[in-house]
Amino acid sequence: MARRVYLLILFLLRLFLAVSPSYIHPDENFQGPEIVAGKLFGYTHLQTWEFNTENPVRSFFPLWIVYGLPMVLLRWVWTETGKEAVSPKVIFYTLRVLMFLLSFVLEDWAIHELVPSPRQRQRAVMFVAASYVTCTYQTHTFSNAIETLIVAWSLVMIQRILDNSHRSNTVSSAILGILVTAGIFNRITFPAFMLVPGCFLLPHFSRKPFSMLALVSTAAATSFVAIAVDTSFYHPGAVLTFALLRKPTITPFNSILYNSSRANLSLHGLHPPYQHLVASLPLLLGPALLLFVARPRFSSLPYISALSGIIFLSFIPHQEPRFLIPAVPLILSSVQLPRNRSLYSSFIYAWIFFNIVMGVLMGRYHQGGVIPAQIWLGEHHQSLGLTEVVWWRTYSPPVWLLGGANITTTDLMGMDYSQMFQLVESKSVGCDPNSTTPTLALVAPRSSLELDDWELRHGNGRMYKEPIWVSSEHVNLDDLDIGGKGVMAELRRVFSRRGLAIWIVRRNCLDALGAGSSPTSMDNRG
Repeated sequence: MARRVYLLILFLLRLFLAVSPSYIHPDENFQGPEIVAGKLFGYTHLQTWEFNTENPVRSFFPLWIVYGLPMVLLRWVWTETGKEAVSPKVIFYTLRVLMFLLSFVLEDWAIHELVPSPRQRQRAVMFVAASYVTCTYQTHTFSNAIETLIVAWSLVMIQRILDNSHRSNTVSSAILGILVTAGIFNRITFPAFMLVPGCFLLPHFSRKPFSMLALVSTAAATSFVAIAVDTSFYHPGAVLTFALLRKPTITPFNSILYNSSRANLSLHGLHPPYQHLVASLPLLLGPALLLFVARPRFSSLPYISALSGIIFLSFIPHQEPRFLIPAVPLILSSVQLPRNRSLYSSFIYAWIFFNIVMGVLMGRYHQGGVIPAQIWLGEHHQSLGLTEVVWWRTYSPPVWLLGGANITTTDLMGMDYSQMFQLVESKSVGCDPNSTTPTLALVAPRSSLELDDWELRHGNGRMYKEPIWVSSEHVNLDDLDIGGKGVMAELRRVFSRRGLAIWIVRRNCLDALGAGSSPTSMDNRG
C-alpha cells in the first residue's frame, strides 16, 4: 500500500513539473517544436544553424513523428469541434503532456523489462521515477529525452534476443533495426550507448542469419524513409525522386562531418575529457553517483550501456550534462542500495533532498518566466501596440509561441548594460507629440540591479519604463557574477530578486519640455 501511495505521489509530481513552464535549455525548443510548429502552422519562427539547407545536421524525420503528427492531430480535433485555430499555448502544453506520457509509459515499461528480479524491479522503477531528471528533462521536448527512450527500448530488444537465443527472434531484430536507425537520425550520440551492447548479438547473428537479415532490412527501409523525409523537407521545390538520386540529404553524415571538426565544436565550447565525470554526472545523479562507482551490477545490460556511453562521449571535446540523460535511468536501474542500515538511511535522505532541490529549481523556476511571457506577448501585443520586443539576459525566447504575431523579437542575450541601454534608447519612442512610432517592450530578469538605475537622462528626454507583466517564478543562473561578488552574495541576489518582467519603454516627453516627470507606472497585468 505504501509503495502505491509513493508511486502515485511521484506520478503527480512528474505531471506537475511537466506542465510547469521552466526552460532548461534553448535546444528543447529550437531543435524541435520551433521548426515543426513554424512549418506546420505558418508561424514566424527561428530556423537555427542546424537546419540550414546546404548541410543540415538535424533530421526532420524524428521531429515529424514525435511533434508533427501530434500537432496535425491536435489541429484536426480543434477544427472538428468548431473552434478557432489552435493557439500556441495549447500546442506547447499538449507537447509537454505528450512527453510526460511517453516518459511514464515507455521509460517505466522499459525498466520493467530490463530488470529481471521483481524486488529489484520495484526499487528500480521508484528510483528512476524519483529522479529530478525523469521529472524535468524527460518531460521537456529535448532530442535527448527521445534518445533516452530509444536507447532503453533498443536494450529491451537486445535483452529479448539474448534471452531467447535459441530462436531467430526476427520480430525483435526487425524492431531493433527500426529503433537503431531512428536513434541515429535523432542524435548522432546514440551509437555511443549501443556499440558495446550490440556486440553481444554477434554470436547470435552468426547462428541465426535470418535475425541479422531482419535487422538490416528494417534498418535499410527506415533509413530510406528518413532520407526521403529529410530530402523533401530541405528541398521543398524539387521533385523528390530526382532529389534523392542527385543530392539526397543524409543528416547523420553531415552531423559526423560537422562534429569531427574541432574548430566547429569550439564555437559551442570545448571541455576536458573528465568534464562528464566531475561535472555532468554529479549534476545529474547527485548522491547516486557514489552507487554507480561503488555498488553497480557490472554484468547488467543497462550498466554496460551507460558506462560505454559515458566513456565514448567523454572523448568528444564538446560536453553538456544533457548528453548523458540516456545514461541516468540505466544507471539508476543497475545500482544496489547500501546494505548497512545507517548508510541506507543517510543515502535516502540525501537522495530525496537532492532531487527536491533540483526538481524545484530545474522544473519550476529555471528561466521559468520566458515561456509565459512570450505567450502573454502573443496574446496582448495588439492591445498594447507592440511591434518590437527586446529580450535581455534570458534564454532565447521561442518565437513560434507568438503565434504569427507581427512582432520583431530582438534577443540581446548577455549584452553589456550600457550597450543594451543605448540600443533600447535608439529604438524607443521620440518626444515628438505627433509621433506614431510603435511601442517598444523590454523583457529582463528582475535580478539585474542595473535596471534600478534605469531612469537617467539621455539625449533629449528621460527614459522611463512601465511594468506591464511580472512573473516571480523565474531564476536566471546565467547572470551569476561569482568572481566579482562571491557565491553567497550572488545566490542571494538571484533568488531574493527572482522574477521576470516586461516593461513598456518610452521617453518622458513632458520632462524633456520641462513640464513634469515620468508618469505613474501602469498596473501589473501579470
